Amino acid sequence: MNWKRKVGLFFLLVILLVISSLVFQEDSGRIVLYDNIFYYYYQNFRLILLGFLPISIGDALYILGGAMLLLTLAKWVKFIIRLRQFKWQLLASILRLVNIVLFVYLLFIWGWGANYYKPGLSQSWDLVDTIWSHSSNNKVRFKNDSAALVVFDSLLVTRLNEYAPHFKNLPFKEINTRAIDFYRLYTDSRVKQYGLGIKPTYFWYFMERLGVEGYYNPFTGEGQIDTHLPGFSMPFLLCHEMAHQAGIAAENDANLLAYALCSTTTDSTFRYSGYLNMWLYVHRRVYRRDTIVANALEAHLNPLTTTHIDTLEQLSRKFNNEAAEYSTELYDDYLKMHNQQQGIKSYGNVVGAAWQLELRRRKVVDSVIRIP
Repeated sequence: MNWKRKVGLFFLLVILLVISSLVFQEDSGRIVLYDNIFYYYYQNFRLILLGFLPISIGDALYILGGAMLLLTLAKWVKFIIRLRQFKWQLLASILRLVNIVLFVYLLFIWGWGANYYKPGLSQSWDLVDTIWSHSSNNKVRFKNDSAALVVFDSLLVTRLNEYAPHFKNLPFKEINTRAIDFYRLYTDSRVKQYGLGIKPTYFWYFMERLGVEGYYNPFTGEGQIDTHLPGFSMPFLLCHEMAHQAGIAAENDANLLAYALCSTTTDSTFRYSGYLNMWLYVHRRVYRRDTIVANALEAHLNPLTTTHIDTLEQLSRKFNNEAAEYSTELYDDYLKMHNQQQGIKSYGNVVGAAWQLELRRRKVVDSVIRIP
């Protein structure tokens, strides 16, 4: 066993992680430089290499990694049982695993994670949030602009009623193809030629029980979703996961880009999905403020949308369990650790920026959606 090499590698990885963290946290301009000279090319290359495969290589790597971890733990049990004989082998194995974890996390940061420190889309798009504000202790609170929430809710109800008659329940492959085409047509994304595309996940059964609809693999650049989801959810969800592929890490920004794209297209199914997903975020906030007003607004929804909402509520009740709660808490901690101070709540913080986007569209419609 070469202890000097293992220990030296440990300290080298720690130093590289500290430097990487400081480099990206201290100057957002460096994130832009990172994207322009590395990430966009890297993402395009990864999906040129892997995108044509119908299976998720990222999922396969996770399965392989899980199997290797189980074998390592089994080996540790053997070492612990005969500790006097294998104590140095145990220490070497632990150090080896620590080095692997540090190396994988370094790959995560440079392969995609640095984008968590990118300036928000609302800042890039000059959208001033008039519905949400942040207090000094980083807790989100409402401003005294409840009227804006109600108006936004009413607007979304009107649009849902307009597009519901034209909604079509499309298969996953068709939605994926259209979403890629819409990114190419309506955005200036620098990965739109080769770096976009979503795949079905192997883990759909477990994801449903953990309350996870889709995820982006930062190591392979692939986006994965549960294709058993209702068809009315998938267009927005695919656009959300493709936003991550386009270098948007923050969840509220991925939601904002997905909404902007869905509502820009001329595709009724995508527009309907975008309006429905945004309405769920907006209506939840209206309901917290005034249940009577919220119920009155919801009463104006068309029968199809009401059915879709019932479907979502049934799914929520079906998979409401301790495992899903634990999964949510873990992801909340993960997001907070990566510059998203609101954690899991950041998904819904898209509301204010989306409302400002709608207000700006009344004056001018952007011909191309800019992705920084």
